[in-house]
Amino acid sequence: MRRSLAPLVLLAGLTFLVGIGAPAMSDSDEAFYAEASREMVESGDWLTPYYDYEPRFQKPILYYWVTAATFAVTGPGEAAARLWSALSGMALVFITAGVARRWYDDDTALLAGAIVATSFGYVALARMALPDLPLACFVTGTIAATLIAVGDRVARPRQWLFVAAVSGALGFLTKGPLAIALPAIVVAPIVAIERRSSRLVLADVIAAAALFVLLATPWYLAMWWRHGTPYLESFFVGDNLERFATDRFNEPRPFWYYLPVVAGGIAPWSPFLLLGTGATLRLLTGGGGPGSLETRLAIWIVAPLLLFTLSVGKQPRYVLPLLPPLSLLVAHAITERVRSMRGLDGGLYRARPNRGLQAASIAAGALLLGTAVLLYRARPLFVELPPWQPTAAAAVIGVAGLAVVLTALSRAWRRAPWVLAVGSAIALPALVLGVLGGGREDAVVRAAAAVRTARRADEAIGVSRVFVRNLVFYTGIRTTDLITDEQVVAFMSQAGRALVVIPLADLERVEAASAMKAVRLAEFASVNEAGLRLRSFLWPDPARDIQRIVLVANRE
Repeated sequence: MRRSLAPLVLLAGLTFLVGIGAPAMSDSDEAFYAEASREMVESGDWLTPYYDYEPRFQKPILYYWVTAATFAVTGPGEAAARLWSALSGMALVFITAGVARRWYDDDTALLAGAIVATSFGYVALARMALPDLPLACFVTGTIAATLIAVGDRVARPRQWLFVAAVSGALGFLTKGPLAIALPAIVVAPIVAIERRSSRLVLADVIAAAALFVLLATPWYLAMWWRHGTPYLESFFVGDNLERFATDRFNEPRPFWYYLPVVAGGIAPWSPFLLLGTGATLRLLTGGGGPGSLETRLAIWIVAPLLLFTLSVGKQPRYVLPLLPPLSLLVAHAITERVRSMRGLDGGLYRARPNRGLQAASIAAGALLLGTAVLLYRARPLFVELPPWQPTAAAAVIGVAGLAVVLTALSRAWRRAPWVLAVGSAIALPALVLGVLGGGREDAVVRAAAAVRTARRADEAIGVSRVFVRNLVFYTGIRTTDLITDEQVVAFMSQAGRALVVIPLADLERVEAASAMKAVRLAEFASVNEAGLRLRSFLWPDPARDIQRIVLVANRE
């Protein structure tokens, strides 16, 4: 494992840490966590999270705690808000590599860790202040440690069971019951199938359960003591059961929804998933055998996928815990095919390439090339960036993709996966920075500065259909969410002076339908990220995909 450590640290550092503070806090769920953590430091209340100065019961406390602690040291900022998500991504790299080394060998461990470090799903989520990547880390750690304790016949199974208990407790404090449900539906069938004798005794299991309860429950009990039963109902019923069983939080999506999401999450390695079809067929026909590693990985992948598929509320980031076992499957499939070209002395005995590995490598390189083309075509949309930045990013990604394709077609074809790993470690940060990071200030930052300049005393601040979640983080001022046109009119009709941030098109519609006339104070251009579709990259249209945003007042 020591041989794998330095390259994995380098790859993970490039993909998870470089430029994490470059894009502004997005108008998405990450603004909830960043702002709630900022308010935690401001108020000194480290028990109850608050967002926009109102109690926020939707998620447990751990991500708020670690982010608030970072803010207390460094001050609020984008990089500090995303640090723990990025570090969780790095931890996942080493957990996956450690499992691969234990179950396979050093070569598979290095490649499996590299796949996790360069998968788009992890790279994208590591750059968002969300608890989903930490949850994936804790779930993976819980599953791996439990399987090692129960099924690998290790010398000290109790220690591994305690590791699983600590990891499960941290996951429970990060996202709630899902941190226990996912390991349970994976581990239970594997243990039932393998039926291996274990050195664990009942006392070890009881001690591990007690450790979990000791770590996981005190904060929940304190919240119940302070806020009563409504908190328990809001979190366990509303934010967990209803999120799973109803469309209250997310609109219903088709049963196959997660298949392209998983393929996109492990991109650019997704073409290599086809290399695992042989192992899947062997498993379905009984060739894998009970207790085989193929069976373990299949259950680890399929059981959570079925759970998420049955859920009414679906979100792309929910399937992040599937990527580590998929990375193990892909890494093993690749190393098997490379070794099939070698004799007992380790030397090559067939000059002809493995067609499956070669085709997958070419397809992965083509994915990078296609991404470069789309990014280059979409240059007119990146109004918040210097013009050279998306062009340079497209060039970097294109060169990486071309290098993979040429390597796959050459005599060094077996090295194409490693060229893909290195190329992706450079290309993926270039993609994120080329689209989101900029040399100019993002529109929300400029809007916040304009609000602070225009605000004379304690005027109320309204936000309508733009910067609804993240403006409060940059102003430090409570905002009012104005959902309908009628709410905008009512807010602007109050006796005192009021400020509103609103898309120009919406303002013009409201003014045309009412007697309201707003005083325009500032105007900004911003990419409408929620409205971006594939067509936006194939046929970019600034008039359609870029919105004008204005700061207005109801009086001078």
